[in-house]
Amino acid sequence: MKLDKNLNILIVGLGLLGGSYSRALKKQGYKVSAITKKQSSVDYALNNEIVDYATVEVDKELIGSADLIVFALYPHVFTQWVENYQQYFKSGAVLTDVTGVKGCIVGKIQNMLRDDVEFISAHPMAGREVSGVENSDDGIFKNANYIVVPTEKNSEAAVTLCKDLGETLGFAKISELTAEKHDDMIAFLSQLTHCIAVSLMCCNNSPDLENYTGDSFRDLTRIARINDEMWSELFLLNRDALLKEMESFKSSFDELYDKIKSGDREGMREMMRCSTERRKRFDKKS
Repeated sequence: MKLDKNLNILIVGLGLLGGSYSRALKKQGYKVSAITKKQSSVDYALNNEIVDYATVEVDKELIGSADLIVFALYPHVFTQWVENYQQYFKSGAVLTDVTGVKGCIVGKIQNMLRDDVEFISAHPMAGREVSGVENSDDGIFKNANYIVVPTEKNSEAAVTLCKDLGETLGFAKISELTAEKHDDMIAFLSQLTHCIAVSLMCCNNSPDLENYTGDSFRDLTRIARINDEMWSELFLLNRDALLKEMESFKSSFDELYDKIKSGDREGMREMMRCSTERRKRFDKKS
């Protein structure tokens, strides 16, 4: 199955990512509808032509006409939504998501889902430190990564559709990972980095620091402006993998601490050279 402009696309959850998906799709002529929780989000999206139609109601006809449904919800809300309303899905519909953890979600959704509907999981590695449809911006997908997380229950057609969606949204690189490898990866690249940023902001409350800081501190702590409801849920859903990465980070930090304490300058420089070399691989290609 290919992503074509005859498909009816429904986005459930019109926040930062849901709104950004809709902006990107609408710009390319796709028909996009949305169901979301807040009337203010509906009003903003309609007034700014981010969607063709939106509602706060669980509209049976709207759901039943959707060929592709994108769920941009917190993990527990996503699970409850499918459980409560899957009877309204169109036969042959494909579901996908933006959820930041996979091991505890993918199997659960696929096992509860009707046999004539398919769920292919994905993770757009893009975002901002703000939330809400009013902050949506399809520019966040440029030069970003998009991960498809298939299982043995997925058809090639659904995987192709999901990849086409990532390409249409404008992601620079599209990859495939198993749910287990995805969660191990995300524990290090995303969740650990948020833990470090939060810890850094919480460890020093000296007055007026904001008057003296440079860009290095701002860059390092940008993600410390965090959605506590969402990220606390993600941390706990991926607890084992995250704790493993936190232990590894503590070990590396302690190593640097010991080198500074003992005056081991060459040891420090060796760690810095390693850091510099590895960091080069992460620079975004224009």
